[in-house]
Amino acid sequence: MIIQTANWIGSTVTPESAYRAVAEQDSWRLSWLPDRALTPAQARAGMELDELLSDPAAVHDRRVQARVAACADHLGILREHAVILLAKRMAARIRRDQAAPHDHSGVLWHR
Repeated sequence: MIIQTANWIGSTVTPESAYRAVAEQDSWRLSWLPDRALTPAQARAGMELDELLSDPAAVHDRRVQARVAACADHLGILREHAVILLAKRMAARIRRDQAAPHDHSGVLWHR
């Protein structure tokens, strides 16, 4: 589920987020597409795209895949490009988490 405040858009499904750029009025950035200034509607579409792509059960759902294509188009990127960018972010998080020290209680300690 997408959660939105005045300056931030998050998700209960994915760790990605969108935020209002401080220096630019009504300009938003996605954590997974940070170099692109977006409208508020594009930022929300980017978060929806991330959530849709995060559901493995939706891979063969034609309606969901049509919505994925529409969200990617709204961002001006190919669906495949979004998949690659999000997969790279996920892989980087996994590597970071595996490299972080753990104590014997199972609690993850961040450096």
